[in-house]
Amino acid sequence: QVQLVESGGGLVQPGGSLRLSCAASGSIFSIDAMRWYRQAPGEERDLVAVITSGGTTNYADSVKGRFTISRDNAKNTVYLQMNSLIPEDTAVYYCNADIRRNSWSSTSFRYWGQGTQVTVSS
Repeated sequence: QVQLVESGGGLVQPGGSLRLSCAASGSIFSIDAMRWYRQAPGEERDLVAVITSGGTTNYADSVKGRFTISRDNAKNTVYLQMNSLIPEDTAVYYCNADIRRNSWSSTSFRYWGQGTQVTVSS
């Protein structure tokens, strides 16, 4: 089994910062891309940022220059540093990862975390 667990969400004032973490555990051989999504009430789940196994990153236009995605491969963990937060960033944030569970198969499976709430409000 593989499990992704997010942490670091909470309530923050506009202009503040938060750092989210997402740790993968279980039967893991390697992890390819890791991503952060977010979903506001009544909205679809949208991609926020992605990082490949080689460290290449990409961001949604709405968070460029404010959010930074990074990963620690030794810890099977992906991070999302969120600065200059605005009320529109309020959402449940989810991570996912493409994980290979053994060395003899190139097939990876996508796993999701349970989500962590981020609320930006004064």
